[in-house]
Amino acid sequence: MAALVASNLTRLENLENADSILSFFKEIGFSNTQSEKIVKYRPQYLSASLDDSIKPKIKIFQDSGFSSDDIAKIISSNPLILQLNMNTRVIPSLSVLKGLLGTNDDVAKLLRKSGWFLIKDLETTMVLNIEFLKSCGIPMERILRMLYDHPRCFLLKPEVMRKTVDKAEEMGGNRSSKMFIYAIRVIASMSEEAWELKLQAFRNFGFSDSDILTIFKKAPPLFAGSMEKIKKTKEFLLATGKFSMSCIVNNPMSLACSVEKRYKPRLRILQLLESRNLIKKWPALGTIYTLSDDGFFKRFVNPYAKEVGELCNWKEFQGR
Repeated sequence: MAALVASNLTRLENLENADSILSFFKEIGFSNTQSEKIVKYRPQYLSASLDDSIKPKIKIFQDSGFSSDDIAKIISSNPLILQLNMNTRVIPSLSVLKGLLGTNDDVAKLLRKSGWFLIKDLETTMVLNIEFLKSCGIPMERILRMLYDHPRCFLLKPEVMRKTVDKAEEMGGNRSSKMFIYAIRVIASMSEEAWELKLQAFRNFGFSDSDILTIFKKAPPLFAGSMEKIKKTKEFLLATGKFSMSCIVNNPMSLACSVEKRYKPRLRILQLLESRNLIKKWPALGTIYTLSDDGFFKRFVNPYAKEVGELCNWKEFQGR
């Protein structure tokens, strides 16, 4: 295996050493794919000393109680970890994460998503950012949820995090709202230029600045989505003649739903019901887009099965 990898990646003087390293990875639970990912990232690892360099670093994770599967996933997700100083970076970072998250399983869950938590100085980034968010009144439960979902946000420089919170408030975000943490995440994920382009796109779609503030306050994750999709969905909803711009603004997450998979099949049902005088008026947009498929079927299809037999074929109307 070492000869095969070496022939594709680099010239090695000691293929026996390289083979020993790859064999070691296999013995401790690394798959061939995971080993190849490490070697492709840094072919020089095959020239490292197995006993003096590779094994001691793996042993740190083993002694910390991580499973073989977790070690393989953590290392292969960010092979740069094998270059780090264990005493000054990895061991302190593992200690901070264990103190925050509580269990190796939770630490491994985070590190599988982002090995950068072993690379960055957590005391000057993550720890300070979490303390600041807590000082803003954001419950730890929400902070941890975002830590798992969008980990890199917590590795921002603290001054950047503070500016992000200020901008979220300028956009109408309320620190006590459950949406505030998402507002922070969305703004933190973009450069100032990218953020301004997002705002301008909403203006180009016909939303006023007041509309944009309302949308952001209610549904900040929408600003991280595809603007092309938002435009398509807005135009489709307006074209029905049933919904106004103000209706969409008051139900902003309606713009995140699929026209093809959610709206078209449901609106076809409603149009049929209306054309046969089975309903006097359409339900509110909020009802249409928030109901599950089963919920929509039970409310708008099943009750009229005898009157309109074809409506029973729900899959047909879903376009599946």
